[in-house]
Amino acid sequence: MLVYPAGLDLSSSNLRFLSGLLTARRLEQGTRWRRLTVHRQALLVLAHLRCGHTYGQLAAGFGVGIATVYRYVAEATEILAALAPDLTSAIRTAACKAFVILDGTLLPIDRIAADRPYYSGKHKKHGMNVQVITDPLGNLLWASPALPGAVHDIRAARTHGIINALAEAGVRCWADKGYQGADGTVRVPYRGRWEKLSEGQRAVNVSHARIRALGEQGMATLKTWRLLRKLRCSTTRITGLVQAVLALHLNASG
Repeated sequence: MLVYPAGLDLSSSNLRFLSGLLTARRLEQGTRWRRLTVHRQALLVLAHLRCGHTYGQLAAGFGVGIATVYRYVAEATEILAALAPDLTSAIRTAACKAFVILDGTLLPIDRIAADRPYYSGKHKKHGMNVQVITDPLGNLLWASPALPGAVHDIRAARTHGIINALAEAGVRCWADKGYQGADGTVRVPYRGRWEKLSEGQRAVNVSHARIRALGEQGMATLKTWRLLRKLRCSTTRITGLVQAVLALHLNASG
């Protein structure tokens, strides 16, 4: 395998942040020696998350075994995921905003046609459903645990308790037609064909779409971490990867 140097489109603060977390973990465990320093391990993990490099590619690039790469990535992912805000914390933050935007995204996975629970009829592909809450400017506040792609957005929101949490906190929320029937503080556009809507309803839908479009920036932020564009790992690990990415993003933006 040929090996070549490459760059990461990330701030060095991400590297320092993750290196500090790994240093603390090694001190806690009393680790005496490893093949890679915390700095190199952090760089390996960031390359995996940001660029989607496979374990084989990382093993060749960093001069370690594939099993070692797996352990390094799993360790860092666990540490980062533990720092991601839960729904309760996110709602407290959201309560300070004028409103929030709720939307769902499908993270594609490599599954075959027989894996129906993971097939999204809306997107016509296999994947995992992740719910995202952003502030009015589209900045990420929270990302949910991943559910099979066949789960619709409204069901996913209810499963995670998002709708009740927003209502109890009195946080206004804008969402798309996939959340029809959510009620509470969730606002959705009017249903029906454009020509059958009244002029007032059309104006409301246009305004609603402009506001909700800002939430797409949150989705785009997740997808800048290219590993999430096509996941080839076990579905049980996807929630941890999403939470790890969220923790890194919030640290960098904070």
